[in-house]
Amino acid sequence: MDTNVNFSDAELYDAILIEDLARINDFTQKRGPFGNKHLAFLTCFSKSLNKFSLAHCLQGLAILPLHLAASYRRVKSLESLLSAGADPEIRDQRGRNALHLVITHWPAILASWPKPRTKFETAMMSMQHRAEACLRVLCNHGVNINAEVDSDGRHTALHLAVRYGALPAISILASHGAKINTIDHFGMMPLHMAAGILNTEMTASLIKLGADVNKVFSFFSGNSPLHLAALAAANKPVKALGVDLGCIIELLDQGADPNTVNHAGRTALHEACSGGHEAVVALLLKYGADINQLTTAGENCLFLYLDRKLNLRHTSLLWKLLTMTYPLTISNRDGHLPSSLMLPEYFDQRDQLLNLCQQPRSLMDICKIHIYQRYWKSHGRECLKQVLPDRVHDFVFNHWENACDVTFVKEGDDIPPRFPRFPNMEDFTMPQGV
Repeated sequence: MDTNVNFSDAELYDAILIEDLARINDFTQKRGPFGNKHLAFLTCFSKSLNKFSLAHCLQGLAILPLHLAASYRRVKSLESLLSAGADPEIRDQRGRNALHLVITHWPAILASWPKPRTKFETAMMSMQHRAEACLRVLCNHGVNINAEVDSDGRHTALHLAVRYGALPAISILASHGAKINTIDHFGMMPLHMAAGILNTEMTASLIKLGADVNKVFSFFSGNSPLHLAALAAANKPVKALGVDLGCIIELLDQGADPNTVNHAGRTALHEACSGGHEAVVALLLKYGADINQLTTAGENCLFLYLDRKLNLRHTSLLWKLLTMTYPLTISNRDGHLPSSLMLPEYFDQRDQLLNLCQQPRSLMDICKIHIYQRYWKSHGRECLKQVLPDRVHDFVFNHWENACDVTFVKEGDDIPPRFPRFPNMEDFTMPQGV
């Protein structure tokens, strides 16, 4: 590794880090604009460099003066170097320009503080404000906002803003011409990335700036942002999922189609059922997802739920799917059964389900299915509540019977409370006009 860095180079790096503009101007006047010829390896000659910077030296990474100022959020130094003619488009050894480096070194703030209360919070907020200022300086000096990193991913600054949690950067970049629906090498928009990590604030910000909520991830899976959010939720523990429903709600409220299919013919509801998360299933149904839509392989939501062994303990969701699936079937287009039902320990449940599929639905069940699907949305439910007796309304929207006593919970396990079987429809007097 070349370590021929003279003391003047080290002094320049010190001047950048402490924002000694007089020394920086002196260097620029003597040596002209900084370019590739001033690319130097970091060494211990610079007293201001910390252990993190020395680690870069040990890895053999080179750094330009402009990139040093960008990485360490030195606003005044960055402005001085750009005014002296430093090229904002020049790349480091990983194909990143100064704009990319500001975002990849964005301070990681896990919570927003309206008013910092501690020295740590004050310091973190100060770092973020400096990062925002650096971003604006680069934008004002004409950096290419939509430039891609010279790497396999081909991420733009907007993609990096999502990846590194730089929420304020999104609006700054958009205000200077960043393409909101730009895709990377894999066909992902920034919104796909935000939805895939269930980041509600970033999702909302991107949609507000014009992101297409129904654009699919065309190069590979064909997933929409809603698919990716449902998949992310499916991999979350149930207890940790509640706070993450906001991202899915935001997508649905802003027009995401719950019945959009990917290349496998799956909707977001299929993914939620496959993951066994009842809260996500209920949310998607509320926004009009079709529980009886089939995948390309002819699999319904019940099939996908039963195909994953870990789901079988979620008894209430099983009962809901058994009640709502019409026509009731547990095989795919080729006649194959879910893999879990082929396990010897579940042969009895398999026979029960196959027997249930052969029985015709009662008129009451069919009516319930159609009323639920048509009026599940909150407005429709409220309208029905005005005309239906409370017991009937509660029965249609809240009660899911285990019609054939199917359960996969072993003896001794905790079993969730079962809903009592509802009385016959003859017990109810329907209002006129319903």
